[in-house]
Amino acid sequence: MKILYLDCGMGAAGDMLTAALLELIPDKEAFLHRMNHLGIPGVMVSAEKSVKCGITGTHFSVKVHDTEENEHMHDQAHGHSHGHSHSHSHSHTHGSMAEIRSIVSAMPIPTMVKLDIMSVYNEIAEAESAV
Repeated sequence: MKILYLDCGMGAAGDMLTAALLELIPDKEAFLHRMNHLGIPGVMVSAEKSVKCGITGTHFSVKVHDTEENEHMHDQAHGHSHGHSHSHSHSHTHGSMAEIRSIVSAMPIPTMVKLDIMSVYNEIAEAESAV
């Protein structure tokens, strides 16, 4: 058995974690093709090599209706500008649990994965209702 340790003392952004795990997959193109054909409305994923500060890695992108969300957009949507002078309009469309359940149930993935996905969405819904 192989063991993978992740040191996430500062957290782990979903796109960065996915990019790191993608490096472990021998056929990255097949994985991306499968992800793009799961039947999630308006969602497309891609990966490309990236170099930042001399370090080579993978940039994993999730676009919803041709728009990629990033931290800058998230901060602006919540009133944080980090000194940038331009503004950006950003909105989310949140589906109901019934819509999410319908999308997940139609996905060509194992039943246990579907149950895990719905468990995560239920936890999020409970946390949001508590807030």
